Order: sequence, then structure tokens, then C-alpha cells
Amino acid sequence: MNSLQTEIESCRICADKFKGTYTAHEPRPVVWFRSGARLLVAGQAPGARVHASGRPFTDPSGDRLRDWLGIDETVFYDRAHVAIVPMAFCFPGYNERKADLPPPTVCGRTWHGRVMEELGEVPLTVLIGGHAHRYHLGSRTAVTDTVSNWRDHAPRVFPLPHPSWRNTAWLKKNPWFEAELLPVLRARVQEVLND
Repeated sequence: MNSLQTEIESCRICADKFKGTYTAHEPRPVVWFRSGARLLVAGQAPGARVHASGRPFTDPSGDRLRDWLGIDETVFYDRAHVAIVPMAFCFPGYNERKADLPPPTVCGRTWHGRVMEELGEVPLTVLIGGHAHRYHLGSRTAVTDTVSNWRDHAPRVFPLPHPSWRNTAWLKKNPWFEAELLPVLRARVQEVLND
């Protein structure tokens, strides 16, 4: 682990904010990247299960995402191949209705420039959800609009919805996603990982 990863793992800038959430939890940055990775998965923020495990996408969303990418856990968790950089490295917590809080913007402002510089040129970036779309693409459109215009960004960048079970209805309503986008994405993943 390099010094930047160690710095991020030691970060506590949101400690007071997290204490004020429904979950009243401590920060636990989940850091999963290495210079030279071929695929960047740019997500939103770790969920409660990832907070507990300390490993990104160790939940049903991760199972669905790996299926979308066409890779197994061995490849997905190989930092030499895949970097996983969310908009916030810590679980933001829940509000009083037990709904997910958004990623704290201070995390992105503090760390993302340095992380992207360390990663260098990554051949393929997969953007998970609206927060990642906004940061990486400057997109101000709805997630559906951004994802439906995926060809504007391919083959280097693929904007995706979040793979959460909450988006199962979205997937049924937008069959083009699985029929058109996913085969191209899977082929591109294989191309960059085997290059």
C-alpha cells in the first residue's frame, strides 16, 4: 500500500458528520486502487455491508455489477487490473428514515484529484450512478438520459445506473440496457483486461 492509500485509510474528516447520522458510525475508508489498473469502477459510496467488510461491492449490488462487467470476483478484486474509486470512500450512513445519505462532497474534493493522478491513464472507466456521472462527465442530466447516451462516451467510458436491487424496475423498463449496452461493455472489459 502506498502513502496516498494510507492517507485515505487514515482520513477522519467526516467523523463528526457520521456521528450525527442515524447510524452514528465511525469512518472506515474503503480503499481499493493501484496505479496501472486497466479498469476503473467509479462508484458512489460504500454501503453498510461494505463498511462492515472493508471490501468494495461485497453485497448483491456487487454480484450484479460483476455480472454486468462479465468478470468474476478473482478478477474484480485484483487491484493490478481493477481500481474501485467511489465518490466517497466511507459509508455516508442512513438518515432517520433509514435511507442512504449521499456521498459527502468533501471526500471527492479532498482525494479524487490525487487518486486520478496516481491512477494515470486508465483505458476503461465504468461510472456507477448519478454522482459519478456528474463528477467524471460533468453530466447534469438524469441517470436514464446519461446512460441511454452511452455511445457518446464509449469505448473509454460507460455510464451505468447503480446495480442496486432498487433499480430492478428501471432495468425492466429499459431493456435496451441489457440488450445493447452490456454486450459492448463486456467485450470492452475483456479487451482491456487482456491487452
